[in-house]
Amino acid sequence: MENNGVEASIEKRAKEDPFQAHDYYNVDELLNEDHLLARDAVRTWVKQEVSPIIESYADQNKCPVHLYKGLAEIGAYGPSLPVEYGGGGMDEIAYGVIMQELERGDSGIRSMASVQGSLVMYPIYKFGSEEQRKKYLPKLGSGEFIGCFGLTEPDHGSNPGGMVTNIKDDGDAYILNGAKMWITNSPLADIAVVWAKDEEGKIRGMIVEKDMKGFSAPEIHGKWSLRASITGELVFEDVRVPKSNVFPEIKGLRGPLSCLSKARYGIAWGAIGAAMDCYDSALRYSLEREQFGKPIGQFQLTQKKLAEMITEITKAQLLAWRLGTLANMGKATPAQISMAKRNNVNMALEIAREARQIHGGMGITNEYPIMRHMMNLETVLTYEGTHDIHLLITGMDVTGLNAFK
Repeated sequence: MENNGVEASIEKRAKEDPFQAHDYYNVDELLNEDHLLARDAVRTWVKQEVSPIIESYADQNKCPVHLYKGLAEIGAYGPSLPVEYGGGGMDEIAYGVIMQELERGDSGIRSMASVQGSLVMYPIYKFGSEEQRKKYLPKLGSGEFIGCFGLTEPDHGSNPGGMVTNIKDDGDAYILNGAKMWITNSPLADIAVVWAKDEEGKIRGMIVEKDMKGFSAPEIHGKWSLRASITGELVFEDVRVPKSNVFPEIKGLRGPLSCLSKARYGIAWGAIGAAMDCYDSALRYSLEREQFGKPIGQFQLTQKKLAEMITEITKAQLLAWRLGTLANMGKATPAQISMAKRNNVNMALEIAREARQIHGGMGITNEYPIMRHMMNLETVLTYEGTHDIHLLITGMDVTGLNAFK
């Protein structure tokens, strides 16, 4: 896909990315060497490849499609999946710190990677046949293929079980009809992992290829958030999907929801990166900007903002680390993941808002990353489960009572 000459108009910022990480409780000491190497490699890549261009791409509402290949090269697609299936062979904490560094660059860049790894590669690995794994996973891991995930529908977001997209048996294939909405990567995707109801009303997962007749993926325009990420629809009009492309065993919502847990886990880490970027920019600005004859960082209310920011970031870091430890032991529950996703994204959004105040009028310009992060986080707050839905998941977990029914 061409970027309509956007690359030619991108001007790198005169100064390098000045970001410095903040680790108030020495959480790095809880990470092993592999985690630190992965984290530092991605941090360096973001500084070199993302930070110099991201403001221009977001300003022009264009996706930096050349970064898809770079994400593959740094191992951002399925870091915790086995190497033989195109993944990185690392653990869940490594996956988390990689997502943190990507979202420090931009939520849209992290979305590009987490959709590919958690919502496309993961279900193919977890639920696909061996033939499907060998056919698709290496190409997805290398960035040769781009994938997307089709669950949300125009009229069914928080209630995926109400989906109307459906398949009907037609001999050696199924006939797929319906539509999906708000799909990251879809206009560029080579394949889509799609969930639809069969004739018995059971939800089935399948791999739909972009050249299948009747399948289209129009782009969604006019976004004020995630402007450097490409988003679209999935439209299916009598698409003939071979039965060999259907996940053989998994039926029901357990399949797509397990994928969402994997993605939500990555978001819980990723949001910390956006918060750290806003805090770092605000701290630096508070030490440089003078009013009434002294740096604004010397005023009590500015210090209050900064102290509360680093406190909330530190709490989120510890929450994510513990969640990662549980995930490595196979003990992280969907409800625990919901708590971390909800808390950490809301934390990041509040920090972006406070950082904007510290920057004053400059905070609304693209000279600083604050407004871009703030607009992005407004979307992250509601995708992969809204802020309120995750609250009710925690409520159901602690009371045993289902507020959804």
